[in-house]
Parts: sequence; structure tokens; C-alpha cells
Amino acid sequence: MLINDSEYSKIINDIKLEIRQAKHRAMLSVNSELITLYWNIGNVINQHNSWGSKFIDNLSRDIKFEFPNAKGYSVRNLKYMAKFAKTYTNFTFVQRNVAQIPWRHNTAILDKVKDSNEREWYITEVIKNGWSRDWLITQIENNLYKRQVIVHKVTNFDLRLPSPQSELVKQTMKDPYIFDFIEDRDGIIEREIESEMVINVTKLLLELGTGFAFVGEQYHIEVEKEDFYIDLLFYNLKLRCYVIVELKTGDFKPEYAGKLNFYVSAVDDLLRHKDDNPSIGLLLCKNKKGMIAEYSLKDIEKPIGVSEYKLFEKLPKEYADILPSIDDIESRIDTIENKTAISSHLSKPLNFMHTVFAKNEHTR
Repeated sequence: MLINDSEYSKIINDIKLEIRQAKHRAMLSVNSELITLYWNIGNVINQHNSWGSKFIDNLSRDIKFEFPNAKGYSVRNLKYMAKFAKTYTNFTFVQRNVAQIPWRHNTAILDKVKDSNEREWYITEVIKNGWSRDWLITQIENNLYKRQVIVHKVTNFDLRLPSPQSELVKQTMKDPYIFDFIEDRDGIIEREIESEMVINVTKLLLELGTGFAFVGEQYHIEVEKEDFYIDLLFYNLKLRCYVIVELKTGDFKPEYAGKLNFYVSAVDDLLRHKDDNPSIGLLLCKNKKGMIAEYSLKDIEKPIGVSEYKLFEKLPKEYADILPSIDDIESRIDTIENKTAISSHLSKPLNFMHTVFAKNEHTR
């Protein structure tokens, strides 16, 4: 019987998928067991914390003696285990949530997040999005929880979108958005910011959030033989809708909402598929002028949100004058490396002469 190439390809791809999924399940199982073990050890340490400061030192030494090849039982890590168990007292929550993310993610959250609700939110986001530890730390340091969950968001989504889409869209929004890959220069204009966003589109999509796909910059639409250009157009695969983004370098003005309302209507009519959810507009300003923005959106027909954005700010001049420039640092590194190379080169004959002299002294 001849092998059908396409059928064989499907079989081998299915097997590969099964292997990958089995490996992933095994990794999750191992990680879960490890986190549970650390939690149990942490509880034991906490129950005997009255034994003095040397207790953990002795514990670390004796575990290493009994299990010389085992890693993770340093004094520092044992202290993390104690803090971990003290922070998460509910074992069911540990098993279902905390044990689903790697230990180093957990220690980062322990170090940087004090509020319990905020900790739980970051744990959920790591599980949902598969964040690396570095990206998790970046999000914590950029106050993502406060920008995405706590902040009051200026939108009309509750009035213009059906539930639960309205809540999903609001959860996706941030305020402010942080575009720290773009330098905040004097006199920078919208088109320059847009261009740098497109150049750094991967970083842009990461900041916008899960599910965003870039459609185009200065996206052309034609209405009654007139040309119009949308600053940035996206499609969100999670929300199943187009997202129209307009960018303003100054304060929010009421007329901006009217123009964005027009763009959202046009996209709904010209681009939206019958299975898509209603398109939404997002207006990004340096200053959203909260009450003015809320009044402006109140009677707007289309779903629109207004957020602020921040760019990377250069060091103030007084600090820039004090700190060395990149060129200064690089030239100093070169100087140090050259001196090290010369010193190493000179030391070889000197060491050789020293050896010869020592031998001569010995023969005498």
C-alpha cells in the first residue's frame, strides 16, 4: 500500500503536537510539585522561626549535605520559601494558581508587589499570557495593574457596547499607555510618533495588549470621493473587532471625539465583516482632560475611549551634564581593556625572568 504524503504529514504533525503537549503537561506537573514542596518547607521554617537566626543557615547546610546535587536550598532561597508560605496561607490557591507559574516568577512578585489583589492579578496574567520573568518585572515596574485595572477609564463603552463586550474592552484599555521606545523630543509631531511606533511595532503591540494585530498606518479610506487617513488601524483577535487609534500630541479637544466617531462609523461600514463585533475608537492624548473628555463622549454614537500616553523622557540637563555619555563610557572601557592587555603582555616575560632567577638562586 502506497503512503499518501499529505495523510502522512498530518499523522506526523499530530504526533508532534501530542509529544509537545505531553512535555508541557510534564513540565507543569514538575513545577507544581516543586512549588508545593517549597510551600511546605516554608511552613516548617515559619513554625520554628523562634529557634534563632542560625536555624536557616544550619538547615541549608544539612540539606546540601544530604542532597549534594540538589539546587535551590541556599539560605536566600529558604528565606524566600518562608516568605512565600507566609504570604500565601491558602493551600488551595497555591495549588490552583501560584503553582502554575515558575518559582523565579513567584519570587519577583514577592519582591515587588505588596497588595494581595495585585499579586493575584499578575499571577493570572502570567498564566494567561505566558510572560517571561523579565517581561513580568517590566510590567510590574510600569504599574500595569494600576494602569489597566485600578485607573478610572474615560469611555462610553457601557452605553454603546453590549455586555460582556463592553467589560472586555474596558479590561483591555490602559491609562496611560507607555511608549518608552520613543523619545519625547521638543516639537515632536504625531506623524513622527506614528512612524516610530510602526518601526517598533512589536513593542507597540506588547504595550497595547493581548490579541492586537497591526493593519496599517495612515490607513486610507474614501468617502464620497474624499480621502481620509486613519492614524493607526488594528484588529483585535480576542475582541473580534477593529480598533481605530488616533494620536494627538497635545491636550484633548472635544472635536477630536467627533472625528474619531466618523472614522469608527466608516470602518464599520467599509471594513467590518458581518461576524465582527462593533469597531471601537481609542484616542491617545498627552493630556486627556478627564471631565472635558467625559462630556464629549457622553452623546457620541460610537464606542470610544480616551487615554493618555507617555514617551521616554530624557534625563534633565543638570543630570545629563553630570553623568558620562555613552561615548565617554565606551572610550573608558577601551582604555581599561588596552591597559589590561598591555599589563598582561608585560607580565609574561617578567614572570618568566622571576622563574629563571628563582631557579638560579636555588642552584646557588
